[in-house]
Amino acid sequence: MKCIISLMLLCYSALLSSQCRFLPEIVDLDSCWTFSNVASNDWLPAVVPGTVHQDLLRHELLPDPFFGTNEQKIQWVENEDWAYRTTFTLNEVQMARQAARLVFEGLDTYADVYLNGSLILSTDNMFRGYEVDVKHLLHIGENRLYVVFHSPIRKALPQWETNGFEYPADNDHAEKKVSIFTRKAPYSYGWDWGIRMVTCGIWRPVSLRLYDVARIDDYLVKQLSLNEKEACLDNQVEIWNVSDTIVAAEVEVDCSLSGENVGKEIKKVSLQPGKNLISLPQIVEEPQRWMPNGWGKPVLYDFSAKVRFNGEVVAEKQHRIGFRTLRVVTEKDDKGESFYFEVNGVPMFAKGANYIPSDAMLPNVNSERYERLFRDIKEANMNMIRVWGGGVYEDDRFYDLADENGILVWQDFMFACTTYPADNTFLQRVTEEAEYNIKRLRNHACLAMWCGNNEIQEGIKFWGWKKRFGEEIHSRFQIDYDKLFHECLPALVEKYDGGRFYMHTSPYFANWGRPDTWKVRDSHNWGIWYGKKPFESADEEWCRFASEYGFQSFPEMKTIETFASPEDYDIASEVMTAHQKSTVGNDLIATSMERYFRMPKSFEDFVYVGLVLQGMGVRHSIEAHRRQRPYCMGSLYWQLNDSWPVVSWSSIDYYGNWKALHYQAKRAFEPLFINTLNKEDSLHVYLISDKLEDLNNLRLSMRLMNFQGKELQRREQIVELPANSANEVYACPLGQWMVSEEHSTSFMLLTLRDKKGKILAQDVHYFVPTKDLDLPKTQIKYKTNFIKDHYEVTLSSKELAKDVFIQIPVQGAKFSDNFFDLLPGERRTILIEAPGLTGEEEISIKHIRETY
Repeated sequence: MKCIISLMLLCYSALLSSQCRFLPEIVDLDSCWTFSNVASNDWLPAVVPGTVHQDLLRHELLPDPFFGTNEQKIQWVENEDWAYRTTFTLNEVQMARQAARLVFEGLDTYADVYLNGSLILSTDNMFRGYEVDVKHLLHIGENRLYVVFHSPIRKALPQWETNGFEYPADNDHAEKKVSIFTRKAPYSYGWDWGIRMVTCGIWRPVSLRLYDVARIDDYLVKQLSLNEKEACLDNQVEIWNVSDTIVAAEVEVDCSLSGENVGKEIKKVSLQPGKNLISLPQIVEEPQRWMPNGWGKPVLYDFSAKVRFNGEVVAEKQHRIGFRTLRVVTEKDDKGESFYFEVNGVPMFAKGANYIPSDAMLPNVNSERYERLFRDIKEANMNMIRVWGGGVYEDDRFYDLADENGILVWQDFMFACTTYPADNTFLQRVTEEAEYNIKRLRNHACLAMWCGNNEIQEGIKFWGWKKRFGEEIHSRFQIDYDKLFHECLPALVEKYDGGRFYMHTSPYFANWGRPDTWKVRDSHNWGIWYGKKPFESADEEWCRFASEYGFQSFPEMKTIETFASPEDYDIASEVMTAHQKSTVGNDLIATSMERYFRMPKSFEDFVYVGLVLQGMGVRHSIEAHRRQRPYCMGSLYWQLNDSWPVVSWSSIDYYGNWKALHYQAKRAFEPLFINTLNKEDSLHVYLISDKLEDLNNLRLSMRLMNFQGKELQRREQIVELPANSANEVYACPLGQWMVSEEHSTSFMLLTLRDKKGKILAQDVHYFVPTKDLDLPKTQIKYKTNFIKDHYEVTLSSKELAKDVFIQIPVQGAKFSDNFFDLLPGERRTILIEAPGLTGEEEISIKHIRETY
């Protein structure tokens, strides 16, 4: 039935084509595919875009790879060759078109493509699209398309066998580490948070595109200058004349905002056969600026470039463009070298996280999941995401949503944590990949910078590879590194995206164990994890820009239940070990838990306390980074998300559930923020603002209270809060507030109000670690009200209930708040939303005192 519908749509397209002779036509070829193991020739229905693992799972030929220890049971797939085939029908009108191109937006990875008996394409790079002129091979009626994918393991083995040494690709979870030779998502070979699932397949859409006269191959809206009066632009349009003769045509560029045209340029051109580069200068008057999240609206203008022939549109391409200036400032000073983003002339403190691919099987990530992801990013008050270099260059929808939500993107090229070869073949693959993705992404307002790789220069310098491999191989590592990251990639960025900032590696210089290097540009500080340092170490370890740091936790129990059975509920069980890819992970979680909490006895409580621990610890680092501005100007924690259900550093688990960390990040990234610090037996209070305007005549109240809600002491003062700043506004010895015996039985509630009494910010501060608090055995009273499609849960407690966790057995349920402290006498209403709620779901609530 699906194939019949596709045929009807093709006929309808043919009818339209006969009415509009020159209008380009796109024939969707994502339907009616089948697949087979090449060795068996047993064909089954397939879904495109997709991967062979997804197709095998649909036909129950693989066990759920995420459950139990099934990861080991799917490894055979990567060693096989797989074939995909389909047919499509063309009519006389379609065959009368002057040109036809077969477009694969993503083939994973080594593929041979055959059309009607001819080999038309052999691919070797997952990270780029491929287009082939096929008009001469097509015919009226049925056309046959066949794609065979070669095992990425066996395809790269000859390189491994003849290389002479093993590259230090330690995250490649195989005996023979061949991933290094293949331009394919590194994380699919395994990582210290990732399952090994070495995929293959048609992972992005495929189509046949039919043209007459000309097509637009590329369209760049280059911003030359921007001020309050005008935006000066150069519309650079690359047009391909598909005929053999010179064609007289018009190129038209339109610019509109919210449906209203604000500019049009038309140019008469003589298109030579083949490639033509056309420039149309343009001025947009009184431009509205694209602003990052928290600073204003991310205004986007709609641009379109059209080619007209005899008055008819024969080709068209659109972009949504944001006008803004962005400068990455790296200036040497008496302390080292700065690193910060200046947006529209104003220094911006970068608030965000590192992003990894959202699924081990990438075609699972649909538009809805991307939209949910960016809601989560925006709601957590972030303004930047780093697309990390061990994944993929993300889908167009990802960058569209970043534009629409005001989220800047730090974009890595896809290299991470190991050295790579730099022979001519490899360099050619990288060149094609970089050109393709730079051109694809350069029009996006969200794109803030390009970074060559993740941690490779650090590895060469500090990870012991010289001792491990010897002087000769180690020298080769650096020579090949220079070819890739100091020569090839920066030249391509300059050629295709001139003016965009490029940095060859992250961290720029720093190894987390070498404090002197934190003074220069960005740092990856893993002291609270691999260094087993207390969270308070962040208060003293100042850096210019924290582009990685983090702490692990288990996901919550409803996620654990998707991959484990009750008999597996032990951190040392085989199943839990299979879902903990960091060899030191569980020990480090337990070590830090003992430092700050009373150790729980049950597995379920260990999971819960671990979530609270992670949120508390990473929040402490965020607060320190924000407090240290302008010396430190960015805080991107590791990591935002997961690619499967796993123990990891993420703040959102695989099913979209916010961990405690994401709620704490939301609080710590608030535009107006009160930060309180115990230091040397003194209390220090800081006010932090990302606002672009000064705030005056604010009232800061500090109330010392016991856990039963009695106010022990109160102080108030008028404060000023300059725009875009962090300032200490109060400091005094703790002894002026309380005696030491009260440290374990009291807290401070700090509230910032404007002159009309409106609360602008609030914070709760404790004076000792949670394990030393004399928390009361309070009982939370709550009432649940189900209204249409959401719950309202109203909670109250006579005494302090710390780290309240509300649970509902629905994956991805959205809570208005969670993992919060319920203060004595406070009434708080939490909204819970999720598609398909019935009102019958069981809601449970717990707090820290209940774990001991």
